Amino acid sequence: MTTPIPPRRGPRNPGDAWVEAPNGAKYWGVFGAAGLLALDARRGVLLQHRVGWSHFGGTWALPGGALHADETPITGAIREAQEEAGVPDGSVVPRFTHLFDVDVWRYTTVVADVADPFEPVISDPESLELAWVPVDEVDSHDLHPGFALAWPEIRTSLADRPVLLVDAANVVGSVPDGWWKDRAGATARLRDRLTTLAADGLPAAALDRPMERWFPLVTMVVEGQARDVHDGDGSVRIFRAEGSGDDDLVARADAMVRSGFPPLAVTSDRALRERLEQVGAVVRPAGWLLDLLG
Repeated sequence: MTTPIPPRRGPRNPGDAWVEAPNGAKYWGVFGAAGLLALDARRGVLLQHRVGWSHFGGTWALPGGALHADETPITGAIREAQEEAGVPDGSVVPRFTHLFDVDVWRYTTVVADVADPFEPVISDPESLELAWVPVDEVDSHDLHPGFALAWPEIRTSLADRPVLLVDAANVVGSVPDGWWKDRAGATARLRDRLTTLAADGLPAAALDRPMERWFPLVTMVVEGQARDVHDGDGSVRIFRAEGSGDDDLVARADAMVRSGFPPLAVTSDRALRERLEQVGAVVRPAGWLLDLLG
């Protein structure tokens, strides 16, 4: 039986309504729904104990709810988490998304790392309590059926933190657009395109990973005339090679592998590819990245 939703104060969001599937199952959110799985490395996952009148009241789940029209799942998940748990602006950084899709309705779980620790606050009537729960203890709670179904698959990916390591000189040089006249300018344009990629994420299939979409740490190694390129908004980490760019790429890839985060390196240089693979990096050609950048 569908639990009635109490009336909201103020203007009603057009997305706040039930969607019925052909089999009679009902799902909340005309435009779909999304929830935020905030992961704090020290404290675990932020869970919401749902009030009795809510759908599957009394269970534990994630702050979330119906999307607004034209709202992305990430924007909606963070908005809902702010409304229900007081999650501060800029406190979480998306890492990947998990999608539950029944054709007529979609629920997106946005898994995000806590970059700026915070204490959750019950800021609307949908929560009995909010708590940081260690990852190993999530299963011990009475979970909302939808979250219980998704949790095992999500949990297996929590230890995965993909890194993109870009050979900027090689990628810039792979397109005959006059880069040789202004290498710094061409590198800055690549940085800007990578900045957009970092914000939009990559399809999971492009990284040979499960889930729906990933938001890897994006890095690039620059050399020579491009060493003075500006950092932009900081979402793309720029490494400035003091000498050989190839040597710097190999050294950084080796350090990442030793730290437990083997990178996906991007270069079409065959000799460099062999060196990167020898230290444990996965390598894709420049065309792979250019296709993603569009």
